[in-house]
Amino acid sequence: MSGISWLKKRPVAHRGLHDMNKTRWENTLPAFQAAVDKGYAIECDVHLTLDGDVIVFHDNDLKRLTGTEGFVWQRTAAELAALRVGGTDAHVPTLAELLALVRGRVPLVIELKGIPGHDAGLVAKVAEVLKGYKGKVAIMSFDHWLIREFPVHMPDIPAGLTAWGDLQHEVEAHFSMLAHNISFVSYSVVHLPNPFITFVRDKLNMPVITWTVRDQPMVEKTFAEADQMTFEGFEPDPALIG
Repeated sequence: MSGISWLKKRPVAHRGLHDMNKTRWENTLPAFQAAVDKGYAIECDVHLTLDGDVIVFHDNDLKRLTGTEGFVWQRTAAELAALRVGGTDAHVPTLAELLALVRGRVPLVIELKGIPGHDAGLVAKVAEVLKGYKGKVAIMSFDHWLIREFPVHMPDIPAGLTAWGDLQHEVEAHFSMLAHNISFVSYSVVHLPNPFITFVRDKLNMPVITWTVRDQPMVEKTFAEADQMTFEGFEPDPALIG
C-alpha cells in the first residue's frame, strides 16, 4: 500500500474548499484554488461529456448547479464551460483544467461518476487526461462496473471503492470488489464501524477515508474508525496536515 500512503497525511476537501455554495461553489476552480492555498488534498467528481471529454461536476442533472435544464451527457465540454455555476463567474471546468491549476501541489482524489448507458469510455478518457501528470492522484467510484475497468486503463494509479451502508447485503457487495485491485476505500462516516472496514484496515492494511465529515463528532469518529477524512463546511486543524 506504499503507493497510497499519502492519502492518510492530510484532510481531503470535498469537491474542493467551497463555502457550502454561498459564494465559492463546489467543484469549481476557485474552490480548488482555495484548497491548494490551505494545503488540503482535493476530492472531485468527473463525468463524460457528449463529445467524450471529462468535466468536473457532481450531479447528472444540470439544474441544481447551473440553473439549466438537461443532463451533463447531453452537452459538449465547450457548452458546459459556457455555463456558470451558482450564478457566479466560475464555469464548469474540465479535468484537464483542474490538473493545470493544481500542478501537483496537493493530492487529488477523483471520483468517476457512472451513468448507465452514457459512461462508455469514461475510464479510458480519464486515463488519457491523467497520462503524464506528475502529482499524487487516486481514482475511485461507487460504480462497480467502472471499478472493474480501472486495472485495464490505469493499472499504476491507486484505485478505490467509494461506498456506504452497514447492512449485511451491502457489506457483502463491498467485499466482492476486493477482487479488482483496489488499494483504498472511501466510506460513509455515518456507517462506521462495520465488518468490511474492520477487515480492510486490520487484515489488508488498506487506507480508509471517510465522507462527508461536517462537524467535530464526525472528525472524532473518523479518527477512531478510519485514517483520514473528506470534509466540508469547516476548516480542519492545520496540525492534521502531515
